[in-house]
Amino acid sequence: MTSSGTFGLIGAAGFVAPRHMKAIADTGNRLVAALDPNDSVGIIDSYFPDAAFFTEFERFDRHAEKLVRKGEGMDHISICSPNYLHDSHIRFALRIGADAVCEKPLVLNPWNLDALSEIEQRQGGRVWNILQLRLHPDIMELKKRVAAEIAENPNKKYDVDLTYLTSRGRWYFISWKGNIEKSGGIATNIGVHFFDMLSWIFGPVRQNEVHLHQADVAAGSLDLQHARVRWFLSVNPEYLPEEAASRGQRTYRSITVDGGEIEFSGGFTDLHTRSYEEILAGRGFGLEEARSSIEIVHYIRNAQPKGAVGEYHPLCEKALAG
Repeated sequence: MTSSGTFGLIGAAGFVAPRHMKAIADTGNRLVAALDPNDSVGIIDSYFPDAAFFTEFERFDRHAEKLVRKGEGMDHISICSPNYLHDSHIRFALRIGADAVCEKPLVLNPWNLDALSEIEQRQGGRVWNILQLRLHPDIMELKKRVAAEIAENPNKKYDVDLTYLTSRGRWYFISWKGNIEKSGGIATNIGVHFFDMLSWIFGPVRQNEVHLHQADVAAGSLDLQHARVRWFLSVNPEYLPEEAASRGQRTYRSITVDGGEIEFSGGFTDLHTRSYEEILAGRGFGLEEARSSIEIVHYIRNAQPKGAVGEYHPLCEKALAG
């Protein structure tokens, strides 16, 4: 447990916010102020009932400035807001002298990273990205194994298939998540952490191809330094395997490496707390660690889909036929 520090939280009513509240509490820190336009934030009572709460950014901003003037400025601002607001909220954190702890995607465009780096250097704060898959024990073990095998055979190339299906209802497409200008599209919204994990383990991108990109489904291939990756992402339950659907599962996640399944369905419970522990120890993932995945999803968002040509994911044909 670390010594007590103070946190602000932007996006307190969102899906992921409780994980941040728990991580702040687990690491012995305090949430002193929270912001969300939606006032359905009773979860705060479970962790920090005395935290100030605001539904308007302007009042949250004023409160933060008041704390700074009193010499009680917040040490960190945790950012769980919609994707398109991350850049602005990171800038706010740095401006008030706090470090930013931001959910993925850190930003939507690669050039935003360059601007934030300049502000980071000028203001003296740090920008930290939550990339919790890098801290998952099974993923860490996979990276260790791959690194050892590549050390023995520097030209080794793996065949990787990624399938991630997480069913969403009609609300998804009405919310900001269904707006490509705000979320970055499906590959950014639900896939960015997988692309980060893959490039972290198998090396930088040599070629990026998009076969399919629609509101509810996207697919493509990546040629990484040490892997050929076929990927398929969807929020449409139509693509769930029959065995998953028959059990009432709404989510299906599969990563195979050279035909062997990588099992990592467990071990997620405390990954945000682990992320906070690393950040508070100065070992978190900063701007440059986020760059590869941001470049990958930015390209996917702007590429012209090629259809079912080349090395495409097996589910592509079903998606295109529909």
